[in-house]
Amino acid sequence: MESLPNMNDLTKKHIDIDFLNQHFTTKQDLFIESTQFLISSSLTKHCSQLHSFLLNNLTKRTVSWISRSFKSNSSFQQLSLSLQNLSLLTSPHGVGSKRFRWVLSEELPRLAEELNRVESIRSYLQNAVQLEALVGDLEDAALFVMASHTRAGNMFSSKLSISSISNDNNEQKHDNLIQAIKAMNDIEQVLVTIVKFHPQWQCLLRSVDVRVDKILAALRPQIFADHRALLASFGWPPKLLQSENSREQITNLPNPLVLMQEDKRRNYSRSFIVLCALQHLQDKREERQLKMKRETQNLRLWAIDELVSPIASRMEHHFGKWTEQPEYIFALAYKVTRGFITGVDDVLQPLIDKAGLISCSAKEAWVDAIVQMLSGFLAKKVFSSLAESYNVKHLKPDVLSSWLHLIDHIIAFDKKMQSLVNQDTCFLAESGNFEGPSRGMSVLSIFCDRHDWLKMWAKLEFKNAWEKLNSELKDEKTWVVSSKCNNGIDTDQEHLLSTIEDHKAPPIAELFLKINWEMIKRCQTMPSILSRAKFIRSAAGRFIWYFFKILLLRFKSTELSPHNSDDVAIVRVCGLINAARYISIKLQEWNDAVEFLEMKIAEKDSSKKTQDDTVASDCFFYEEIKSLFEMETNWLVEIIAVILRQFEILSWEYVQNKDNFEEKQDYTNLVVASEAISLVVSNDFVGALDALKGWLGIVKINLNRKDFLDLWRSIAEGLDHYISSSILTSEIRFSKIGTSQFDADMQALIYIFKPYCARPHAFFPYINEIIKLLKLKKEEANQIQGLLSIDESGPKCLHLHGISHLSVNQVNKVLRYRNCAT
Repeated sequence: MESLPNMNDLTKKHIDIDFLNQHFTTKQDLFIESTQFLISSSLTKHCSQLHSFLLNNLTKRTVSWISRSFKSNSSFQQLSLSLQNLSLLTSPHGVGSKRFRWVLSEELPRLAEELNRVESIRSYLQNAVQLEALVGDLEDAALFVMASHTRAGNMFSSKLSISSISNDNNEQKHDNLIQAIKAMNDIEQVLVTIVKFHPQWQCLLRSVDVRVDKILAALRPQIFADHRALLASFGWPPKLLQSENSREQITNLPNPLVLMQEDKRRNYSRSFIVLCALQHLQDKREERQLKMKRETQNLRLWAIDELVSPIASRMEHHFGKWTEQPEYIFALAYKVTRGFITGVDDVLQPLIDKAGLISCSAKEAWVDAIVQMLSGFLAKKVFSSLAESYNVKHLKPDVLSSWLHLIDHIIAFDKKMQSLVNQDTCFLAESGNFEGPSRGMSVLSIFCDRHDWLKMWAKLEFKNAWEKLNSELKDEKTWVVSSKCNNGIDTDQEHLLSTIEDHKAPPIAELFLKINWEMIKRCQTMPSILSRAKFIRSAAGRFIWYFFKILLLRFKSTELSPHNSDDVAIVRVCGLINAARYISIKLQEWNDAVEFLEMKIAEKDSSKKTQDDTVASDCFFYEEIKSLFEMETNWLVEIIAVILRQFEILSWEYVQNKDNFEEKQDYTNLVVASEAISLVVSNDFVGALDALKGWLGIVKINLNRKDFLDLWRSIAEGLDHYISSSILTSEIRFSKIGTSQFDADMQALIYIFKPYCARPHAFFPYINEIIKLLKLKKEEANQIQGLLSIDESGPKCLHLHGISHLSVNQVNKVLRYRNCAT
């Protein structure tokens, strides 16, 4: 082991009075030292090296002592364990003795716990010594930087010396800054490991953080001050306008970043990299201290902010003159952004890459900084005054126009800024698409933290949208189904329906959706997903519910009655059903977009109370679509009920007149040929069939395909149930001719549905089975009646004869009255 130097040698070597005599021979030497601190700097550096040497030597000796201590302890424990094993083996009781069980149950766990404690202490000492060394290196480097700043003052001032001494000082100061940041990064890596594996060492973590925070608090202001002085030294910021005339056209802007001289470019590059490294370090420390990973890459860069900060003060000077003319504000902001963005990208992006900031873009950071500056000005000087004026009643109309005019300029400005960011990318997004990290570059971020302004904006957008729609609501032409609509019933192409003509919706539905979508798109660039969701709920969502009320009021004002032969009412209701269906389909298409899925997830994450826990409730417009479906279904049921009720009224005499089907018949309409009886439709049934055909024709022309398909099938089912129930409850004794007449009447009824289906008989199962039973031969009917008397074989017998809908009692009733008339 290497021993420490002798005290006498140390004294002769380092504290010799001859040392002072050699360096201070004259008063001039003392004056030079007092101004340049050459010898004191050399001594400070030498002392720092000695301190490091002593600390490293002490660390090595401590670790060596701990290592030898553990080896000795391990050897002792091994010897003790061997003796115990020997004692157990030679003991008359062996491994089953109480002593052995006590060692296993108590002594070994205690020993393991003690070993873990010693290991923890050893690990703690190692980390503490390592951190002490790193913090010491950091303090040494920081001390030199602060001492250099005190001696030399601002090293980037306009009177910056070009002598070799000054350059050496700058080089040395930069090197020490890099060393300090490297030491802080090394410290951070150790602290992250401690947080992960030894979170109980809170005191150690706090003590190191306190010391590092103190150093950062002293270093950071000096670094920023030097960087700002360097910017000023090469003429940043440039002049924005030719003169103070606020309306004078903005000229081309010279870019000092591109025009820098080589020495200043080198100094600026070093300072820029230091700022980037310092910010990266700060981000890592915040992630560790907050115990959370950053979800998105931060667009803000301190070095870019330092470029924007001085130019922002000049821009805001001009902005203040244009608060009533926002177009000039956005024109100047865009001009400055575009004028410098190429130089920023060409000069600063290589520096960012050199600093190792992965996924950071100088262009995006520049645009984001300008946007944030503009957002701050508008929030402070423009929106605040508009919000105050909104509360004054007589000023509200002016606020509406001014507010929406300003929002229009903001949306156009955001799109322009997005195009600047994407202009050099080969995968250019479509206009208006703000996906990706640059989506946060929006002046609409003003509303993310001001929910009162967001609510106010939503109210104004709703009012403006309602004024647009209200002017069209009173025009009856907007409620009439277009003549371009397809009147066919091609169910094979149902999945291709997409346009308003396909759904036969009135033009008012398309106009409503257009206005609503334009309102939704106005918040598309807002950075906060939850804020966008709140805006859409307050503006577009409210607009949807108001339109639903209009649909309901229009339906209630429609006189839909079976006694009303006018078809205007049913056409009007068909238009409302088509509108409801078309709007619900479009809302579902919006729901499927990623933006609305993100907003629904954001609402759930914010602990907002959901309406339902089903899968369907994951839709953003779930309640709106559900309400539309209920309206559509209820109105369709109303039409079905009216048609069935009218048919019942017109066919009442037919189903109640037993003479139509019993033995006494009027044979004037009979034509006998080849043992077949051909009959015309009963006179009192023709009117009902004619009315049914007319209603279905009107509905077919005016109702969308899907709902008409449901309607005629429901009507067919209702007619089947109505006629079969009437026949079964009327106790009619069918004769042979009566059966043929009933068959002819039913064939005429079923034939009405032939244009809508290739096999309409399938939708009248009860009528078909009643006719089948009435046409049975007497022997077959008696056989079935006999089999039905046996409970076990009755249902099986019916299935063999093709009877699956009528019950056993209903079959018995039909056969009984049939046989009575035979």
